[in-house]
Amino acid sequence: MGILDFLSGQFIDVIHWTDDTQDTMVWRFERAGHEIKYGAKLTVREGQAAVFVHEGQIADVFTPGLYMLETNNMPIMTTLQHWDHGFKSPFKSEIYFVDTTRFANLKWGTKNPIMLRDPEFGPTRIRAFGTYTMKVSDPARFMTEIVGTDGEFTADEISYQIRNIIVQDFSRAIAKSGIPVLDMAANTGEVGKLIAEAINPTIAQYGITLPELYIENISLPPAVEKALDTRTSRGIAGNLDDHMKYKAAEAMGAEGSAAGQAMGMGMGAGLGMQMGNMFNPNQNAGPWGQAPQQPAAMAPPPPPPPAEHVWHIAISGEVTGPFSKAAMGRKVTDGSLNRDTLVWTQGQDGWIKAEDVADLNSVFTVAPPPPPGV
Repeated sequence: MGILDFLSGQFIDVIHWTDDTQDTMVWRFERAGHEIKYGAKLTVREGQAAVFVHEGQIADVFTPGLYMLETNNMPIMTTLQHWDHGFKSPFKSEIYFVDTTRFANLKWGTKNPIMLRDPEFGPTRIRAFGTYTMKVSDPARFMTEIVGTDGEFTADEISYQIRNIIVQDFSRAIAKSGIPVLDMAANTGEVGKLIAEAINPTIAQYGITLPELYIENISLPPAVEKALDTRTSRGIAGNLDDHMKYKAAEAMGAEGSAAGQAMGMGMGAGLGMQMGNMFNPNQNAGPWGQAPQQPAAMAPPPPPPPAEHVWHIAISGEVTGPFSKAAMGRKVTDGSLNRDTLVWTQGQDGWIKAEDVADLNSVFTVAPPPPPGV
């Protein structure tokens, strides 16, 4: 440092701090040799506090305002007044600015499920997470217990410890509250107040308070949630017998197959014929006003003929067909099909020799013996 920089430092008498980081809780005013000049002006803005540390001890805490550091209990030392110490003052002083505004949107959550005894479900486990707001309530205690000599202390450096305290007291408060799990969602505000009240005595020892604590969600283990959904579904279904009838009717109506449509058309046609007979009773009446003739009973339709098998033929890697059984017989006659020829039909497991197919045995006739007398 040059002599001009050194001398210019002796005339810096305005001490203040403006923060734009959004997460700095404590900032130390950096001064050459940690020496504060006599008559220096200290500006403490709203939302700040200034902690004056002299010779390693907290001397005073300044609230928002403008101060002139010229009282007798302040370190009235400058390097220009101490030539005998080689421009090094033996009296060291420091000023720490503490942000006393609220640090919001800080996260907390349970890393592992919390065991509790629910009045309805019995022993169960829950998870929870949310946000909280932190504020420095006692700057001197906060400096003594947490910050120490850290020149720039951020909220991240203490948020982990605060989260652990929240989770610990959350478990204790939930266990003592007696609020059923199913009613916790409707009482998150009350639960949050219980937790904040349980936590504040602990963190007050650090000079911190939690003005707000929010519970965003309380969840059960997946298996319990699944069982709860099943139970809820049964409750929504109402009467189980009526629900099963409704589901069966819905399934029948949702089929939409051709057979179902045809059955519906047939039933509609039969119903229409019955209604026609009902409105025209003489439609089937005999001659001369005789009694109505009963329509002749319709004979049941004959069963469909059995499906005829057809075969494919594989010769030299080429597949031909399909051929009916009669066509296979003709191929045996003209010599294009023999017992070793590979054939295949639907339902058959792979290609097999024709002589191994029972349905084709009849096409391979045994040659007749020679005529007598030959």
